[in-house]
Amino acid sequence: MKIKSLPLAVGALLGSLSFSAFAADVSFDEAWQLLQQNNNSLAAQRANVERYGHLQDATGSLNLPKVTIGANYTRLDQDVTLSGAQFAESLSGVPDLSGLGAVSPELGQIASALGGITSTIEHKDIFSSSIRAVWPIFTGGRITAAQTAAEGKKEEAQSQLAMEVQARYEDLSKYYFSVILAKNVVDTRLAVEQGLTKHRDFAIKLEQQGQIARVERLQAEASLDKAVVERKKVEHSLNIAQAALTQVLGQTETVEPRDELFINRTLPPLDAFVDQTLDTYPGLAILDAKEKQASSLMKAEKGKYFPEVYAYGDYSLYHGDSLTSQLKPDWLVGIGVSVPLLENTGRSEQMKAANSAVSQVQFLKRQAKQDLSVLVEKTYLEAQQALDEVQGLNSSISLAQENLKLRQKAFSQGLGRSLDVVDAELYLASIKTQQDAASFQYLLSLNKLLALSSEMNNFSTYKHNAVTPAQLRTKDAS
Repeated sequence: MKIKSLPLAVGALLGSLSFSAFAADVSFDEAWQLLQQNNNSLAAQRANVERYGHLQDATGSLNLPKVTIGANYTRLDQDVTLSGAQFAESLSGVPDLSGLGAVSPELGQIASALGGITSTIEHKDIFSSSIRAVWPIFTGGRITAAQTAAEGKKEEAQSQLAMEVQARYEDLSKYYFSVILAKNVVDTRLAVEQGLTKHRDFAIKLEQQGQIARVERLQAEASLDKAVVERKKVEHSLNIAQAALTQVLGQTETVEPRDELFINRTLPPLDAFVDQTLDTYPGLAILDAKEKQASSLMKAEKGKYFPEVYAYGDYSLYHGDSLTSQLKPDWLVGIGVSVPLLENTGRSEQMKAANSAVSQVQFLKRQAKQDLSVLVEKTYLEAQQALDEVQGLNSSISLAQENLKLRQKAFSQGLGRSLDVVDAELYLASIKTQQDAASFQYLLSLNKLLALSSEMNNFSTYKHNAVTPAQLRTKDAS
């Protein structure tokens, strides 16, 4: 039996659940719990969910004001000064100072003195510090769109985690029941080897008694040797399967499955699986999340057509001792409006692109539902086919057992060939192996149905109502 290479990297034991608690003997449910605790792929997806959860929480701050503290240093080429003459010239309704001397000598002296006065308005080295606050009041729905998009990304991450859980569940089913199938095949080959050993020993006695030719004894020995080789081959396959399962579960000791291969007499109706899958499949939830993100992007682009309204304020922490600084108020508040007239982001085309993205996701969702329905039906029919094969092979096993008895009896009486006995042994072994393989295929299909419909926790219910191939053979033989 070939075992596929591991599809995921397995790290050291991360959970608190110890393998020693099961003493190297685990049921499928216990193995599933171990895998969920120890698997690095699932841990990575959980970290991804946490990441987008934090990013979603971060968008809640978009409604809060932005408060900053800042400082500025500016150097001018020279001090800013104002002379008395410049000041007088800037005043309205005041006569020219140069003409006051003709009116009165005293006024002329005063005017001459004012003309020579110079005041420093601002030094060439300017340093200031203040606290500034801007509080968005209306943004055209862009803040809400950003928050909704962040929520959609978190939902997408959660659905990706659920998809990863389903994939790992199906992988575990393959590895776990592959070990059981390999063990059953080993047991079957051991039974063949034991039967051919008895046949070889009996052939030696018959040859010694002269009842059969030497070639018949040689045929019995060769068949036994070949059976030993085949048994060793399936034992190697069993070791490979156990090693794969052990690594998947992140254990250091070889894992021994406790469960058996089984089937159920009947399955729930197909429609139940289809409806449950379409309602809960995380792949559809991923598309829902992507549609939410695309719709949010469209609303954000539409918001660019609306004005922004914001409140702002400034409080001065430090200013110099210049005249300008002394005249400046310590604080100010206000309301601002920003109206977009022309912009260079292509908002119209961006809106059309977002609308196309929404349509794309909707079409993908419809196609995904069709594909899921087909996949569930295909898997269901494969499970049903495996059921029919397991139950239908019982009559073949009964026939093979009876044929083996007749061939052995005929050989013991010198009326049959050694090759006939060997063929009968091998045929019986092949039918048993085929029945075990059909049970294995049924379990793979069943667990795939449970994964697709998000009903993995119901596996124990199917196991409780199970029938093993050995029980079927016993009942049929009775």
